[in-house]
Amino acid sequence: MLIRQEKQTDFAAVYQLVKTAFAGAEHADGNEQDLVDALRKSEAFIPALSLVAEIAGEIAGYILFTKARAGGEPVLVLAPLAVLPGYRKRGVGGALIREGHRIAAMLGYGYSLVLGSVNYYQRFGYVPAGTFGIRAPAGIPAANFMAVRLIRDARAVCGTVLYAKEFGISE
Repeated sequence: MLIRQEKQTDFAAVYQLVKTAFAGAEHADGNEQDLVDALRKSEAFIPALSLVAEIAGEIAGYILFTKARAGGEPVLVLAPLAVLPGYRKRGVGGALIREGHRIAAMLGYGYSLVLGSVNYYQRFGYVPAGTFGIRAPAGIPAANFMAVRLIRDARAVCGTVLYAKEFGISE
């Protein structure tokens, strides 16, 4: 498996991958692939944190971390993480998360936030975001709103997360 930065020539494959991965998912709205396209054009986009997992020449997974703010401090939001059904439970998602965390820490980001499965993301160090004083915007379930500290001595963050406007989530 090769984890690498997404290239423009990957956009169509990533669009289809995200659409397929989220089709029928319990907490999906069906527009995740369009959100990726919108985020790529936004100020929140960080090309180095738009990653694909390639297996035997096929893009099997995708992850995107974008800029957000919490209490005025920069943080990252992990969304989406998508793996093609045929590659699930083979470590693709975990490899994407770990590489994303490594790159994010090198870029100086202290925290990553995610709204997702507690059972899945806790394997990668995510805990309830409130542990760090980070609050979810209204309407987001606190139980599934998690954070991980990427840099041991990262500055404390306290406040409600302000997502990129492309997410359509108000404070």
